[in-house]
Amino acid sequence: MTATLTPAPSATLPPPASPKGRRLGERLSAYAYIAPFFVLFAVFGLFPFAFTFYVALFDWNPIGDQVFIGADNFTRMFADPRFWNAAGNTVSIWFLSTVPQLLLALVLAHVLNHARLRFALFFRMSMLVPYVTSVAATAIVFAQLFDRDYGLLNWLLGLVGVEPVDFVQSTWGSHLLIATMVVWRWFGYTTLLYLASLQSVPRAVFEAAAIDGAGPWQRFRHITVPSLRPVIIFTVVTSTIGGLQIFTEPLLIASGAPLTCGAVRQCQTLTLFLYEQGFGQFEFGYGSAIGVALFAMVVVIAAVNYLLSTRIKADR
Repeated sequence: MTATLTPAPSATLPPPASPKGRRLGERLSAYAYIAPFFVLFAVFGLFPFAFTFYVALFDWNPIGDQVFIGADNFTRMFADPRFWNAAGNTVSIWFLSTVPQLLLALVLAHVLNHARLRFALFFRMSMLVPYVTSVAATAIVFAQLFDRDYGLLNWLLGLVGVEPVDFVQSTWGSHLLIATMVVWRWFGYTTLLYLASLQSVPRAVFEAAAIDGAGPWQRFRHITVPSLRPVIIFTVVTSTIGGLQIFTEPLLIASGAPLTCGAVRQCQTLTLFLYEQGFGQFEFGYGSAIGVALFAMVVVIAAVNYLLSTRIKADR
């Protein structure tokens, strides 16, 4: 007796996906990967940004009524001498802190890239010490260094016959103090950005230039700076944004009147003025108008810096 074997039914395979459907899935998956960032940005970035413009059009009391007044907050702001004083202080501090910081970082990066140092990694990493130091601790130290009666700087000035300077209570002195704190905190971070970019330039390029007779200044000008142009543009824009939004340093050095940064508002920045009006006087509409003006100032100055940097790049 022979057994009859019946073949097993063949498994039914799903039809292959069409190339069109496969391409659509790939596109949707790419958007799904980046969607979390844009969702968070919309919730915590775009919405507050748009809401600031909205509140600026109102006489907005957080515990009272919100009355639509159109552009009255902006009209009031442009006629307010306190706003123009804060704007001038902001630009002054930004200029005194940004330009020396970038120049110092550029020179240090060039030196660290070429110097034959033992423990070179230690010296490079030590550049981050000011960056990781607490801003409050930095303010305490620099306030003591610039103190009128017992500060080290005034002691040194006294050795050459200069009368003690009250840095905190004077306009230019307070700007210099704040700018020094900003330079101290950020120059190391900027130096490492420049140094990382210089590490990608082959050392043979510098050696060949030296063999051809190029001096240190010529090598710095024609090799180092052109190699760093993209990073320089980046640091100029980011330093502009951060410098125009400075808040913590002037807040900490002004004893007794932190929001006005002194009795005559000698170092009050736009962010301090915004905070004073919004959370000190509870005028959210006026504070939002100041925030809109600060945003416009940052965009304009950053765009000008970017255009100048790219123009220099194109001309050379």
